[in-house]
Amino acid sequence: MNNLNPEWAESHFPLYTADSIQSIYGTSNLPRVHIHENRAVLLVLAAGSGSLELNNQTYELTEGSVVLLPANTPASVATVLQQPFHAYKLAIGVQDQIQTLPAHAMLRESEIASAKLLLLPCEPAILSQMKELYLHRLPDHEKRHVQNQILFHQIILQVLEHQEERHAVTEQPSMERSITYLENHFSEKITRQHLAAMAGVSLSHYSTLFKQLTGFSPNEYLSRLRIHHAMGLLLNGSGTLRDIALKVGYKDEFYLSRRFKQQTGASPSGYSRTVFQRVAVMLTPYASHLLLLGLEPAVTISESSEYLNLADQEPPQSMKFISTSSSVEQMKSALLEADVDLIIAAKQHIEEFGLNSAQLWGVAPIVEVPWMELGWKDHLRLIAKTVQRKERAEQWLAEFEQEEEEARTLVQHSEAVKDIVTILVIKPDGLLIYGARNAGYVIYQSLRLRAPALIEAEIEKLGDRFHSTPVDVSELADYAGDRFLVIVFPDAKGSTAHSEAVFHSPYWSQLPAVQQKRIHLLDLHEWVPYNPASIRLQLARAVALFEAQ
Repeated sequence: MNNLNPEWAESHFPLYTADSIQSIYGTSNLPRVHIHENRAVLLVLAAGSGSLELNNQTYELTEGSVVLLPANTPASVATVLQQPFHAYKLAIGVQDQIQTLPAHAMLRESEIASAKLLLLPCEPAILSQMKELYLHRLPDHEKRHVQNQILFHQIILQVLEHQEERHAVTEQPSMERSITYLENHFSEKITRQHLAAMAGVSLSHYSTLFKQLTGFSPNEYLSRLRIHHAMGLLLNGSGTLRDIALKVGYKDEFYLSRRFKQQTGASPSGYSRTVFQRVAVMLTPYASHLLLLGLEPAVTISESSEYLNLADQEPPQSMKFISTSSSVEQMKSALLEADVDLIIAAKQHIEEFGLNSAQLWGVAPIVEVPWMELGWKDHLRLIAKTVQRKERAEQWLAEFEQEEEEARTLVQHSEAVKDIVTILVIKPDGLLIYGARNAGYVIYQSLRLRAPALIEAEIEKLGDRFHSTPVDVSELADYAGDRFLVIVFPDAKGSTAHSEAVFHSPYWSQLPAVQQKRIHLLDLHEWVPYNPASIRLQLARAVALFEAQ
């Protein structure tokens, strides 16, 4: 009960460095140049032409061609004798921000250092910048040194932008519609001819475009959709194997079992007991649940790069963050690259960020953990059951419930036990009175302090599902308690100036708790997170808050 430290830490990207830049030539005397670096390499053809040979593949290069080679990738460039080539080779280093990072900070993976081959046919802007960087590779004064740093990072920025662009859908919307149709009608009989007609392209061209967009042939993708949906039904215990086979579009359980084994290497009978290792989650609360259970998410789809920093465990080592603002194609590509075998998400969150769960089933099976319909304890139990860590979850909950008993005993000896406590949240777009979630869980359910009558009635009726009720400043008296706990959310620019309108309002100044100076301003980051570890810390903070009164 004595750990009151913030539980959140931020992840950080490494620093890029220009380790070396060279001018290389391919001539009749040196017809082939070999490249094998332990760092990512950016190669830009300045003149002539050549052919890049990599992994038994050949790529034609002309003036302005740009190639990003992943680290430790052996390759060679062969010259065309009539057009000897001249190129610039930039070795890109990645350095951890060791000296400037907090002790438990997580370092994120470099997008360039971990990149796959990127080939751009003609980028004159990057060529011009590489020429300038090479000419001034040995700066004679600091100003030029800084200019070189800016120039180098402009090159890196353009490469990153091109990496993002390759995830974008470049084909006509009709192609997208055909894929969406397949994702939503996977259990029906669907032919490639029908999908190609929907896309308005020939059958052979459709298969080529489909693989470019998804990484799979139409038949492979259909099989993944069906098997992943079967996995989801198996995890939920939804019916017999025959029922599941019919639901996902197979004629019987024998055919399902055969296709299941072809794709996974195992039979469906034992799938519900699978111990998952590569799990993706949507939003940080569910990432926090997994970390508490001792399983690091492979991917977290999140609005920020924060993660739960528990005192008794190491920070995540390889968790990849995907922004919720990313396109569907970027998300799917990142999830496939991470080789996830399960996605945990709430349907509410999927839809909130403009997605459709059907778009993700081709990547991995999805276990939907309802957000508002369940409280945090049920979230934990459902996730623990899915990843085969039920005993760990129940042990943690038993320890927490013991702490709740101890906390209630301590608060019983404080003045707060007689008080009605109101939790007011001030947001830029309005006011909320909290119910049974977030800080409300600890105040009203763990400590069993009294809520305003209108809030108490809603908690009685809805339990964990009652998050909050919106109010106008003129209605504060209807929810007035003996104490106010106030949480202010800043606006997009970080300002909390909007709260002044409330604090200078006559409706506020007339409240008995304000007149008696029984107002407690709470830190947003310490009292709003809704996951087991945060709730546990909020319990300790609440005891400290009320014991001090």
